[in-house]
Amino acid sequence: MAGNGRRGTDAKAAAGDRHYVLVCSLCGDRRPDDGLILDCPRDHPPALLRTEYANPRFTPDQAYDGLFRYREWLPVVRAPRSTGRGVVYRSRGLAAALGLPRLWIAFNGYWPERGASLETGTFKEFEALTVLGRLPGREHVLTVASSGNTAAAFAWVCSRQRVPCLIVVSGKGLGRLRFPGTLDPCVTLVVIDDGDYPDAIALASSISRLPPFRAEGGVKNVGRRDGLAAVLLTAYEEMRCLPSHYFQAVGSGTGAIAVLEAARRIGVAAGGLRLPRLMLCQNLPFTPIHDAWRMGETVRDPELTDGFRESIAKVHADELTNWAPPYGIRAGVRDALRDSDGDVLVADNASVVVARNMFRELEGIDIEPAAGVAVACLRDAVAQGKVGRDAVVLLNITGGGRRRLATDRPLVAARPHWRLTKDALADDGLAQRIAERRT
Repeated sequence: MAGNGRRGTDAKAAAGDRHYVLVCSLCGDRRPDDGLILDCPRDHPPALLRTEYANPRFTPDQAYDGLFRYREWLPVVRAPRSTGRGVVYRSRGLAAALGLPRLWIAFNGYWPERGASLETGTFKEFEALTVLGRLPGREHVLTVASSGNTAAAFAWVCSRQRVPCLIVVSGKGLGRLRFPGTLDPCVTLVVIDDGDYPDAIALASSISRLPPFRAEGGVKNVGRRDGLAAVLLTAYEEMRCLPSHYFQAVGSGTGAIAVLEAARRIGVAAGGLRLPRLMLCQNLPFTPIHDAWRMGETVRDPELTDGFRESIAKVHADELTNWAPPYGIRAGVRDALRDSDGDVLVADNASVVVARNMFRELEGIDIEPAAGVAVACLRDAVAQGKVGRDAVVLLNITGGGRRRLATDRPLVAARPHWRLTKDALADDGLAQRIAERRT
């Protein structure tokens, strides 16, 4: 990964000549991007913005290595020539075990023998790189909330590019913040030791309302979605077709929305292709997207739902515990499922552990808990006849190779600047104190 985002940057992009416009998915409003816009300014219900690129053709740039080979379809004004990358390959071991001869694996982590070089072991690096590449300057302090993987990605990428950021993470996610080097002082880390992801979101939101902090934006940031969409772009480049089924574990579902948006672009470029069925996977007993999809309603308000925190504490893949996913918003998860004729599947903890071991034995690399959820759901879907032998399946291994990375190089644990408890969040002056110390 490039150490400085300004080096190796395309001169035209650096000059601020943006090659896309933002389009509201509800009203169709079109406007140029300033790198910070998250919402449509018109008066209507919430709706996601989408990017419309000047180049409608799929034209990977061979001069770039990694994510930014797709810079024509990324909303960025700076694009380092070399970044981490994932890899897409045709499975042999897992494919044979499942009876899926056309199973493809998108491995997004660290696996040097395959060419995967994401130094945080997760595809969240794609969204961090694109969000930073979209920013117009560095006068703001980017504020990010995370359950672990997003925090690791933003902390490492911001550190490498020296972009000021403040990251709030739940205590359970702190263990994922181990890096090949020490973080730059531009990164401020706040940990809520006994908190969950929603607690991190609430505190980050309070801080981001204070200058010079600015919320990264989550699913509303087109940089996040189009960065994650690179998973499908890489797959299409390797497979020479779109999959019939796409399997991914989801917490917010941002990556799945991104894949469908990319599939639409590819379909237009190729003269019309059928969209892949989104097969989204969640970890029992915390399954808000699955429950809403099955019941035909929106995700329940967590403040009115008993047992949400208890469910979070019980899951194997705690990185999937987003209790306010962008489900009902226009162009959100529900629309993506409907448009793709998709489905939401679930797997219990025991099945996930078996699936992780199965993948390591058959494919040869360790995978993260969330990826294990996707493998477990794929295995069940095949057994239940939901996916036929002739299906062209793309399985997104959203994270893996962390054990391998730790054997290759010594990893440095991140040191929090603030360690809090949930009780401290009741203090109205907490956000102000954190902001003042950071600035």
